[in-house]
Amino acid sequence: MKKHIIVGTAGHIDHGKTSLIEALSGFQGDTLEEEKKRGITIDLSFSNLENEDTNVAFIDVPGHEKLLKNMIAGAFGFDACMVAIDANEGIMPQTNEHLEILNLLEVNYIIVALTKSDLAENSTIEKQIKNIKEYFKNFDNIQLKEIIPVSIYDKESIEKLKHILFNIPVIPKTSNHLFRYYIDRSFSLAGAGQIVTGTVLDGRIKVGEKIYAPEINSEFKVKNLQVHEKDVEEATNSQRTAINLQGNSKSPVKRGLLLCKKGYIKGFNSVDVFIQSISGHSLKHNSTLSVFIGTKQVEAKILFLENKEEQKSGYATLNFKEKLFLVYNEPFVISISGRVIGGGRILNPINDPIKKRVKLQLLSYLKERDFKSAFSILCNIHKKGFGLISSNQRFGLNHDEALQIAKEIDNIFVDEKELVLFPLEIKDKLKNMVKEIYTKNEYALLSASSLALKIKWASISLLEKVLEELTEEGLLNLENGIYKNANVEIKNIDTHIEEKIFQIIKDANFTPDAPYNIYDSLDCDRKMGDTALKKLTKARRVVRLTHNLFVESKSLSSIVNIMREIIKNEGYIDVKNFKNHYNFSRKYLIAYLDYLDNFDDIKKEDNRRLLTN
Repeated sequence: MKKHIIVGTAGHIDHGKTSLIEALSGFQGDTLEEEKKRGITIDLSFSNLENEDTNVAFIDVPGHEKLLKNMIAGAFGFDACMVAIDANEGIMPQTNEHLEILNLLEVNYIIVALTKSDLAENSTIEKQIKNIKEYFKNFDNIQLKEIIPVSIYDKESIEKLKHILFNIPVIPKTSNHLFRYYIDRSFSLAGAGQIVTGTVLDGRIKVGEKIYAPEINSEFKVKNLQVHEKDVEEATNSQRTAINLQGNSKSPVKRGLLLCKKGYIKGFNSVDVFIQSISGHSLKHNSTLSVFIGTKQVEAKILFLENKEEQKSGYATLNFKEKLFLVYNEPFVISISGRVIGGGRILNPINDPIKKRVKLQLLSYLKERDFKSAFSILCNIHKKGFGLISSNQRFGLNHDEALQIAKEIDNIFVDEKELVLFPLEIKDKLKNMVKEIYTKNEYALLSASSLALKIKWASISLLEKVLEELTEEGLLNLENGIYKNANVEIKNIDTHIEEKIFQIIKDANFTPDAPYNIYDSLDCDRKMGDTALKKLTKARRVVRLTHNLFVESKSLSSIVNIMREIIKNEGYIDVKNFKNHYNFSRKYLIAYLDYLDNFDDIKKEDNRRLLTN
């Protein structure tokens, strides 16, 4: 299987990035007229270099300080970066700024190309190599792998650089296999329609599948995929991909939008992060700044959680004016007035009402990827169930990984089927609730599923466990899947429940409750109640008029006779004159009138029933 690597090219203006890419791949990156005219890369330029085993995709980003946001947009997709440094000029302001950004985004595989080396003395080159190695000691998250002097006029140096690029290893990435893709370009082509380009940040996408743009609430079908101008059936992680979208959207499909699978990522106006400054900058509490995430740029207000004085780093909440659809550990960069001042990682992309002290503890665990401790905190916060259904977005874990961690935690109940965690202490509360039901109604006949209809926050598996423990304690007995009071003798449960249901329907006369309401009043399992009602209907003790209306047979005969008398006296019966006699709800009036249609001597004209003679 071919290896796919995305290599960014960064560096100071006029240090030869774009020319170097052309020498390597034959692609002239400065394709826009303005780019050619000004001689600098304005937007992101894309090309690739490949052999039999490896495809190296280049993202050539701008070096000019005024075009910094385009550099940041490109850097989010890098697996590695080739930094162009002029052999004579050495490290310059934009070189440093690019390295700061790469350090923030933890792009830790760096190759330095000492460009224009044919114009520099050997002693100068040696001096630059020494300076560069020393300079890289200032950074924590990037590693200098190679320094190679090159010239676009020296084929041997270019071939050597190609060899280094082809041998970049596949950089392991934390993946939850959740498809995510930020649009960096969007345009239309005659005969094809909407085209977007970007980098597959995680997961995979196939032709024919549906993808979703959550910010504009629009779903599209993938009509075609291209990876470096070649049609493909599937695009995967770390591939530069063009997607032909099919579908209509009321809002424009533009740069910065996220594409993902529908239903997997929720949007929030605030997220919790760890943030740090660079180059001696300080971060002010309650200040407004620009946040770059993927190819998106948005305004946010920063609220520190620990100290409201100026800080170099710390845990904070970022508040946005719009909903953002972010995931755990997603990197971001911040700037003020066009200057990058810092960045960080998303720690809690799902907004929970959590007390500050507890939130700080949670964020510290998330920062260290201590999910076991994070799960314990969240489980104690959400005593009525902490769901793992969003574990992909919230922790970067698939469901199996999240469950495996949950099983290692003491004092919690793990519902593997419904993906919910409960603190074990909640079982005592549920036991008391069940005991109260059987105390008020000693003839209650419940199952875990029927109990879940009463206690909606509790999962069936948890309730089953509670009922089992109450049975072990001698308070309940289990018979045919139904739990009955152990201290009450019921000779035949089926007959008992039939008679109870029949008596309630009979006593209600013309206006009986819906079956589920009857079952709830009896604290009776719904499945058992449905079985009993079917037997009563088959025996003609009750008659079913609609899906949720059953009437005792004698009561039905009585109301039919009453309706016949109304017809005889008034010439007809309809909803209006029927209601004048009996102030039933419309549900009963309509059902009884419809029942009259079963008789041969009664006909329907419009909404009236009349005798045929």
